[in-house]
Amino acid sequence: MPTRRLRPAVAYPVAIATGAAAVLLTATPAAAHVKVAADKAQAGARDVTITFTGEGESSRAGIEAERVVLPAGIAVADVELVSAPPGWTFTAAEDGYTVSGPALRPRADAVHTIRVARLPATARALAFKTLETYSDGSVARWIDLPEAGNPEPEHPAPVLALRPAAAQSVTGAPAAGPSATGGAPDIAGPDIAQPAPTEGNTTGTLAAIGLMTVALLLVAGVLVLVVVVRRRSTTR
Repeated sequence: MPTRRLRPAVAYPVAIATGAAAVLLTATPAAAHVKVAADKAQAGARDVTITFTGEGESSRAGIEAERVVLPAGIAVADVELVSAPPGWTFTAAEDGYTVSGPALRPRADAVHTIRVARLPATARALAFKTLETYSDGSVARWIDLPEAGNPEPEHPAPVLALRPAAAQSVTGAPAAGPSATGGAPDIAGPDIAQPAPTEGNTTGTLAAIGLMTVALLLVAGVLVLVVVVRRRSTTR
């Protein structure tokens, strides 16, 4: 049975829609590149376990080191390594620490956990600037800090949102509340002044969902057009 070719009136929209859908899908923002979580995400909490997950994004090289800059209120002496990839070690620095060792396989996530003696008692969020070094020498710098009213930065630093401190955690001061700058919570971190905290990549995720929805609707519309044109051709 001979195959039927699409006429130009049908083929061209199909090709255009397919290309547009491909562009939209490949242009969706990436997910969070370094994630941070804690077992006691509360200001003033003691003996807090914090886990960092650095996503391996390279298909050719693996992560071999993670350099973390500690936010204000957390001293290096109050941090100890709990776990890291096999063979990785902890090296303290003046403003933070580095965990490093044998390179992971490409696209493998680098996960390490630290224990902090105590979190700052008045902070509402903590920003941990992180630099990831790959086995090919490239460095991913997740150091951009969020700012109130602005879109999420291109290379966001991982931010740990905190619940307000318990009353007994703050000596001579009330539990942490909104700052005096229009309600934006304080973030303890190096070289920053009261940017708003973020929880993951909410903005990027919503944008990705929106783009994918547009692409799917575009493809569906073209398919309906093809069916209509074919039916008209067979009835003539």
